[in-house]
Amino acid sequence: MSKPNYKQIYTDMITIKHADKLKDCSAVLNKSELSIFDVINLQKKLFGPENNAIGHSNQLLKSYDKPTILKILEYQKKHQMNNAALSRHFRLSRNTVAKWKKLFLNDVTTNANHQF
Repeated sequence: MSKPNYKQIYTDMITIKHADKLKDCSAVLNKSELSIFDVINLQKKLFGPENNAIGHSNQLLKSYDKPTILKILEYQKKHQMNNAALSRHFRLSRNTVAKWKKLFLNDVTTNANHQF
């Protein structure tokens, strides 16, 4: 299953509906491929903080691949965050973070010396 072409999606969205924010987003859009972190940052730049009703419905549609999960867990380790702080930062469930840590703990410790 292929993943969406986020670069094309956000480029079109910005040029059509948010032309005033093109300069702010151009550094991210010039990358060859966008990571999930880039998509999250673009989302925040374009739409600002989410209100609870919209945020909850959007959260149900999110999915993360293994490399992204490992990056999020590395972010937690690098910034010395507990599960609650990490879940608030990335708008995840604390149970999801705990499950990821249980599933991928060996991968995080193995990849600790690698940069993502």
